[in-house]
Amino acid sequence: MCAGLFGGPLSTHDAQVPTLSDLAVSHTELDATDLDWMHSLVSDWQLLADLSFADLILWVPVREGTGWIAVSQMRPTTGPTVYHHDVVGSVVAKDERPLIDTAWNERRICREGDPDWSSGVPVREETIPVRRPADTPSGRFLGVIQRSTNLSSARTPSRLELTYLQSASDLAQMVAEGRFPFSGEEPILVRSPRVGDGLLRLDRAGRVTYASPNALSAYRRLGLNADLVGAELGKVTAALCYGDEPVDESLMIVASGRAPRETEVESGGTIVQLRAIPLIVGGGRIGALVLIRDVTELRRRERELMTKDATIREIHHRVKNNLQTVAALLRLQARRLQVPEGREALEEAVRRVGSIAIVHETLSHAPEEFVDFDDIADRVIAMTGEVSSAEVPMTKPRRTGTFGVLPAAIATPLAMVLTELLQNAVQHGFAYRSGKLQVIVSRGQERLDVLVSDDGKGLPEDFDLESSTSLGLQIVRTLVVGELSGRLTVEPRQGGGTEVSLVVPLPAPQ
Repeated sequence: MCAGLFGGPLSTHDAQVPTLSDLAVSHTELDATDLDWMHSLVSDWQLLADLSFADLILWVPVREGTGWIAVSQMRPTTGPTVYHHDVVGSVVAKDERPLIDTAWNERRICREGDPDWSSGVPVREETIPVRRPADTPSGRFLGVIQRSTNLSSARTPSRLELTYLQSASDLAQMVAEGRFPFSGEEPILVRSPRVGDGLLRLDRAGRVTYASPNALSAYRRLGLNADLVGAELGKVTAALCYGDEPVDESLMIVASGRAPRETEVESGGTIVQLRAIPLIVGGGRIGALVLIRDVTELRRRERELMTKDATIREIHHRVKNNLQTVAALLRLQARRLQVPEGREALEEAVRRVGSIAIVHETLSHAPEEFVDFDDIADRVIAMTGEVSSAEVPMTKPRRTGTFGVLPAAIATPLAMVLTELLQNAVQHGFAYRSGKLQVIVSRGQERLDVLVSDDGKGLPEDFDLESSTSLGLQIVRTLVVGELSGRLTVEPRQGGGTEVSLVVPLPAPQ
């Protein structure tokens, strides 16, 4: 069976598969609460697909009531798929898929008697009505899950497969009764364990009735020497991980399968993640599934990354302190100089060092090597305004536009470039009068455009950027062209003054 057996998709744009929200809003009568329930279901229905060894397709009635639209799809990781092509967005007419219609009309799980061979391989079809709990006793039915199992590799099932299938049957019944997914419960860890990571089946008393090989191996690494089947999982886990210490209450709730929660336990250097899924069928709890994942290596790497990040932040902090010390020494030396040219040169060096220190100070608080450059730009602009206030009180630089978040490799040279351009405008463009100084920013997907504009006295008539002897412009040109691989132009401003334009390429977003 393949996507071609269904009606054509609503959109012919093959490059983009429509989302559940897009399809639901455009073509169904699902309201916001219904849509939230659907999102909760499809965020966790990989569990049902893997336990069933089957593909899942979620069908919702179209607004006109003339058929069904596929709004989501999931393939199993535990068996062969039936659908090698995406069917999301496909439409089938009413009465074209009787099994879907029957599950919807009779509000029950339906199964075909004989496998379907129309695709060349035997496929067993089942349909599960999707119910959301509501204020009314009957609840609200939102759609139908089509469960398609590829039987081409059918053989005598093992005990693991039988446990999977029984658990899938219980979960399917919970979906039909509106008990799965669990209302108000969200995964609290980065990634929940999956079926293949390890599975335990518990009875109502919390005793293990089945343990998959991966689950048993995880408990062996925690230090278990006895048989796990028949034991109370909560007591066994507490004895392995807590000994004589007080037991975490959340562990007992998860390990007994009484509530849909997650937790982690640690023993002997091994860390295991547990997720409990109570099985509530017919109004009563019949047991639980506990998914298990050994996350020892993952947590070790996370701790190493945290240590690495802390070390990097500490390095940036120390570099900032050292740069501030250098700036203070240069400033002290400048005050002692009697030669104006020498004092001015040292003050320029102080400002250059200060702009780099600002970047490192920001990086010392950043979780990664990325910084919000707007804050850095505003501090550089303020620093320029403070320097200019003594000589030209009315020259106050202003920023328009947003730099956004930039990597440190761009932020450091760009801060220096901004410092040089602003200082150059203040010193030369407004040497004897006040005026307007602007930094205009435009950011796109692939480039950053920066325009530093002033209405000062303008450029000399014989100005040439290539042959300019200005140290500040030489620094700017080297940084923009050499380090940032960008473009730099310096031109007269219409109406008087100077405009310096920068075009800086941005790395692809990660």
